[in-house]
Amino acid sequence: MNSLENSVAFGAPGIEPRWTSSAKNGLGTAYHTSCRLWFTLSHGIVNEIYYPSVDAPNTRDFQFLISDGETFCHEEKRDLDHRIEYPEKDCVFYRLTNSERDGRYRLVKHVLTDPHRSVLLMHTKVEVLDEELRGKLRLYALLAPHVARHGAGNSGWCAEISGNKVLHAERKDVHLIIGCSGGFSRRSVGFVGASDGWQDLMNNFKMDWEFHAAENGNIGLTGEIDLQGGDEFTIAIALGQSYQSTVAELLQSLAQPFDVHREAYVRQWQRTVVNPKYDFSDQTSDGGQIYRLSRCILLAHEDKSFQGALVASMSIPWGETRNDDDLGGYHLVWTRDLAQSATALLATGQTGTPLRALIWLAAIQGTDGRFPQNSWINGNAYWSGVQLDEIAAPILLAWRLRSEGVPLGLFDPCVMIFRAAAYLIRQGPVTAQERWEENAGYSPSTLATMIASLVCAAEFARQRDETSTADFILEYADWLAAHVEEWTVTTCGQSVEGFPRHYIRINPTDPESPDPHADPNTTMLAVANGGGLHPARNVVGGDFLHLVRLGIRAANHPIVRDSIEVIDRILKRDLPQGPCWRRYNHDGYGQKEDGSAFDGRGVGRSWPILTGERGHYEIAAGRDPMPFISAMEKFANEGGMISEQLWDAEDLPERNMRRGRPTGAAMPLCWSHAEYVSLVRSAHDGISFDRVEPAFQRYVIKPVHSRHEIWSFRYQPRRLSHGRTLRLIVAADATIVWSANDWASTNRADAINNSVLNLWFADLPTENCPADLVIEFTFFWKEAQRWEGRNYRVTVSEPK
Repeated sequence: MNSLENSVAFGAPGIEPRWTSSAKNGLGTAYHTSCRLWFTLSHGIVNEIYYPSVDAPNTRDFQFLISDGETFCHEEKRDLDHRIEYPEKDCVFYRLTNSERDGRYRLVKHVLTDPHRSVLLMHTKVEVLDEELRGKLRLYALLAPHVARHGAGNSGWCAEISGNKVLHAERKDVHLIIGCSGGFSRRSVGFVGASDGWQDLMNNFKMDWEFHAAENGNIGLTGEIDLQGGDEFTIAIALGQSYQSTVAELLQSLAQPFDVHREAYVRQWQRTVVNPKYDFSDQTSDGGQIYRLSRCILLAHEDKSFQGALVASMSIPWGETRNDDDLGGYHLVWTRDLAQSATALLATGQTGTPLRALIWLAAIQGTDGRFPQNSWINGNAYWSGVQLDEIAAPILLAWRLRSEGVPLGLFDPCVMIFRAAAYLIRQGPVTAQERWEENAGYSPSTLATMIASLVCAAEFARQRDETSTADFILEYADWLAAHVEEWTVTTCGQSVEGFPRHYIRINPTDPESPDPHADPNTTMLAVANGGGLHPARNVVGGDFLHLVRLGIRAANHPIVRDSIEVIDRILKRDLPQGPCWRRYNHDGYGQKEDGSAFDGRGVGRSWPILTGERGHYEIAAGRDPMPFISAMEKFANEGGMISEQLWDAEDLPERNMRRGRPTGAAMPLCWSHAEYVSLVRSAHDGISFDRVEPAFQRYVIKPVHSRHEIWSFRYQPRRLSHGRTLRLIVAADATIVWSANDWASTNRADAINNSVLNLWFADLPTENCPADLVIEFTFFWKEAQRWEGRNYRVTVSEPK
């Protein structure tokens, strides 16, 4: 045994750090904003602890090692059987019971955070059931710091303050302190894989090392719990910006009885329950358990400093294979996922978080109308892709808040809405990425979201007496709606015999120079993640269901019905809990065939959200959604978490892959929980909660036909449908000079400015032009006082 006072751990810097499994069984935080700490649970132990924001993990995991000092040392997460329970309703407070497999002892742990401090509290009771172990059992707390999002570069020390023995880790001015109400009888810090407590105890079942420092590496903190005072104790883990303030918070938390913290913590959460009219337990098959928990899960993902920012998941998919290079994981804010979560919370009667989310989105929007693909909670972009459905989503959120009668106070969303609408008009209809973030082209789900959002934007414009702006936006939406099938339906699909006509997943085209006439019958799609090159007509997905869900197409539309038949035969998987669907055929994002982790290649598995989306379709079709609600409830794991993906092949026990159970993908996924909550609300209402009623009236009940063909520098059609007006949309003031007789004579048209959208447009009177007539035009840019320098041509098509 070494001397604590002068010993430094050997084996620096330790093995390369890895994150931990994404298979969470629970997560929690106090609902009060003064506590800026979150935790996750899996395999009976604590995993990531986030601080000071919900996108900043600081630990890999925290567990106990249990030894008799002679014959065994058990690792809590691997060697014990685990049970998770919720002792209180409507609250993310946990009881974890971890039992030795021969029934000789068990640990009962209650986990929460201090209601008002950034401190994790875990009250633990050791129950010795085998008399031969009484007095022999030793408990060791083992924590793997990954402070400030990194496992490398951590430093740790044994410390003492005011007679309290603690363990201290630090990196980049973030401090982590672990203490125990009963104290530690021995402590050590070491480098993982060499001198950490796990290596020490697994060697001879005893704690021989007591190193006082391990600096600048992948480290582990170990403390032997002093059980002389009894078999119950409270472990506290505090995080803060300085050593002194962090220790103070830790000691202040430990100074109060655990039951006092518990009462306040539970009370905070139970106050979030709103009007009982939003309790839709009668629309569930489990008495509302997953519905209530899902609401809590979504609320818990909101940051407390940057309020309104909800991350997609407090997990890192396949985290056990990820190193420090994977900074983001899923603890980032995706505009789409945020809007889904906020909408679902609105469906439960929550208004505060959805409104804060809308305001947060307005704060991160660029002046050009664009939103980041994803970002940290402070608004700094992480990835730089452009997804037009994400530009549209905040408009839909604003409309839903207004539709639900939520007072917006002094916040006016219209600038955000009109900037986003203008961006969609300038950049559409081709998206650089669809909702799966993998391909560019004409996407049915993206187009549906764009159309619905533009109808909502027009509603806001009309409310402000901006009639001309409302009409202009609607005319663009009408044009999109008129082309959906031309862009996204094949008539010679080969996937299912007898069904050649159906929606495809996406009609690909170069986002920098889109083909305005990309033919869904002939284009080739390069599927991401090693999925290969395939005819786009033979790659299908359920993305077209958004057209029905949002009110753009009727549920009984013949092409919709045919497409349902196709995806059911290709993508549907009948799992033990109920039906589920894969995203699209040839999908490579998921667990590999042998059950190993996705590493850039794999097999896309079944997604619970797609069961929810199908349930929404069934409601629109006038059928019972309960089988889909029930399936989603059964997809949840023992802690009630719903995963991103489910294993849908035969069981692989050696890989812990079981049919219908979660894979190593993100869990919980807020999108999955949001989809479930929205489905329950939709079942109650009898129509999709997401349906945009003005769009439904405009395109399903009394269909409006487009009178225009749109031309923009982003989308330059070579053909003009007979009988339509050619509308040119540009981003600057211009005079259009055009000819319909090979420049034998010319016409001039000054672009009209729409100041609300900061766009200019001109309508060329082509509606009466005969077929095969060629329209040529060019631009004189007024502010720059220059000609465009080239001509553009559009040919009038034969009448259909």
